[in-house]
Amino acid sequence: MDAEKISLEEGKVKPVVDHLNDLLANYHIHYQKLRGCHWNIKGNNFFTLHLKFEVLYTDALTTIDELAERILTLGKPPYSTFNDYISKSSIKEINTIGMKDTAMVKALIEDMATLIKMEREILDVTADAGDDGTNDMVNRFMQFKEKNTWMLRSFVNED
Repeated sequence: MDAEKISLEEGKVKPVVDHLNDLLANYHIHYQKLRGCHWNIKGNNFFTLHLKFEVLYTDALTTIDELAERILTLGKPPYSTFNDYISKSSIKEINTIGMKDTAMVKALIEDMATLIKMEREILDVTADAGDDGTNDMVNRFMQFKEKNTWMLRSFVNED
């Protein structure tokens, strides 16, 4: 068993992997939404948001890779088809063409709230499994989104 090779119990790893795969699927939809926002942003806030969306999608892509590699480290296969991403994700696709800048930002804030909620659940599952490696990784992802959610909310003047 691969999990046991890194001193984790196989039975405790399955819920971790299941949650990580769900997070991976959601991240893929979020990533594509970020790309759509980046490509389709127009108006007075173009330069500000175009750059911010690029920072966010670059981070999301790195996160996707880290999630998949962690799942493999735990000895399981990561989701790897668009069908899996779309069917498993609670985050839904949107058409960003012609979308107002504030609507884009609000959609991303909503996605980040979903991802943060999922990550908090994963922290509980990884704690139960004694999986400090996954816990540290997910905590880092969550902290990045918490900070960026604050920034995006400030942009659209949400409390």
